[in-house]
Amino acid sequence: MYHAVGDCSDDPYRITVTPARLERQLRWLRRRGLRGVSVTELLTARARGEGRDLVGLTFDDGYADFTFNALPLLARWGCTATVFVLPGRLGGVNAWDPLGPRRPLLTADGIRRAAEAGVEIGSHGLTHVDLTRADDAGLKDETVESRALLEELTGTQVTGFCYPYGTVDRRVVDAVRAAGYGYACAIDPAGLNGPHVLPRVHIGQNDTAVRLFLKYRLHRLRRRPVEGLR
Repeated sequence: MYHAVGDCSDDPYRITVTPARLERQLRWLRRRGLRGVSVTELLTARARGEGRDLVGLTFDDGYADFTFNALPLLARWGCTATVFVLPGRLGGVNAWDPLGPRRPLLTADGIRRAAEAGVEIGSHGLTHVDLTRADDAGLKDETVESRALLEELTGTQVTGFCYPYGTVDRRVVDAVRAAGYGYACAIDPAGLNGPHVLPRVHIGQNDTAVRLFLKYRLHRLRRRPVEGLR
């Protein structure tokens, strides 16, 4: 689970990695015979009983820096990824972060460019709100409407969703499934399991080779297999 790729000198939420750090992390994967892919590619391979050499790479929030900082590095190392974007904030900023700094978000053209480069586009909702606090109408807009807008924008089917802030409960999971998503990404969904609450490991600027190895091993030990996936 990545977020922004750029200058991390002002990064109160620790969501940013520099391009140099991202490249070292991708190189670390490739040297171990692993390849970063989109979540859909990973799930498709696992459904066939394959994909042990694949690692799902996700970038939340849809920051504009993805296209000019992350995309070239992914291509250089033969990787792809899933980017979860906010169609209700196209070309806006991350106004939901009270501490800042303000980071530009992908425009419609930026999203199309990423999709044309082979990156999977998924929904992060419309505007980045805590879905567990949304009323029924708001929850429907954040799930159903965001998917419809992205499919119109990209001309392709959108099958992936990502819960803003990682907050999720059974009601939200049911709404995401009802909206037609084939999978959804969480962070550490305690008490929930299945393809609509996929757990992820946060990756940040301080994750050197040793930390990556420890996170990889500890995650596999701590998380039980997701039901419905091999």
